[in-house]
Amino acid sequence: MNSESILKLAENMALRYSKLSQVEAVALGGSQATKSSDGASDIDLYVYSGSQLPLADRKSIINGYATRFELNNQFWEDGDEWIDRKTGIHVDVMFRSIAWIKDRLDRVLNRYEASVGYSTCIWYNVLNSKILFDRSGWFTNLQKKSLQPYPEELGRAIVAKNHPVLRKNLSSYVYQLENAAKRNDRISINHRVAALLASYFDIIFAVNRLPHPGEKRVLQIAEVRCKFLPENMSAQVVQLLDSLTMGDVIKNALELIDSLDVLLASQSFTTAGGIGDVPKDNI
Repeated sequence: MNSESILKLAENMALRYSKLSQVEAVALGGSQATKSSDGASDIDLYVYSGSQLPLADRKSIINGYATRFELNNQFWEDGDEWIDRKTGIHVDVMFRSIAWIKDRLDRVLNRYEASVGYSTCIWYNVLNSKILFDRSGWFTNLQKKSLQPYPEELGRAIVAKNHPVLRKNLSSYVYQLENAAKRNDRISINHRVAALLASYFDIIFAVNRLPHPGEKRVLQIAEVRCKFLPENMSAQVVQLLDSLTMGDVIKNALELIDSLDVLLASQSFTTAGGIGDVPKDNI
C-alpha cells in the first residue's frame, strides 16, 4: 500500500470524526506522520475533544468499514482499533482530552517533570503530528507553543530521575539483574533489561536536547539524530540484548552504563554519587 493511499484513508477517517461536534482536532501520528513507515506500519490517529465521545458514535464510524474491530480498548490510551475492509490496513485511533494533552505538555515544558523512561515522548508526538482536522486552530496553536527550545532544567531533571536507577540505588536495575541472575530468572532479566534501556535512552535524548521519539526504532533514530553518543553505543546495546549467559548480562549492562557516564561527564552532567550537580529538588 503506497503512502498516498494510506494518507487518503487517514483523511477519510478524520472527516468522519470531524462530524462529531465534540471533536476539536484529528492528527496523524506515528511513522506515517514522520515518513518513516514500512510494510508493518499502521495508521495512528489522535482524536482530541473537550468531552468524552459516546461509544455509540465511535462504533457508527467503524461500522461498515472494518473486517474486525475492537471498541473502547483501555490497555494504554483510550482507543478503538480495526482492520480496514478495503485496504487491509490496521487503524489505531486514540482519544485524548484537551485538558489531558495540555497537562502532559505543561509537565515537561513548564514544570520540568521527568518520568522513568520516555519522559518527552508525548511532546515528540505533538510536534511531529500531521494535522488532518482542526476545527478552530487549537491544535495548530498547540504545536506552535510546543515548538520551543529544549528546557535545560528538563534535561537535568531527566538525568536526575533516570541515572540513579541504572546502578546506584539499592533497587537499581543492575541490582535487580544480579538477583535475577542468581535465581536463573530469565523472564525477570528480560524485564529489567528493557527497563534499563528505557531509562538509558531517556538520558541519551535528554543530553542531546531532543524530545524522545518513543519505543520504536529508538536505536536507529539515536544514531541518526543525536550528536552526542556514548562510544560504541550501538554495539554495546546489541551486545547486551544478545547476552548468552547470566554473567554476560551483568557485564554488558555495566559496560553500557560506564560508557554513558563518560558521555555525561563530557557534557557537564556530573554523575558522582549518581546525581552530581542536579538540584536536589528535581530528584
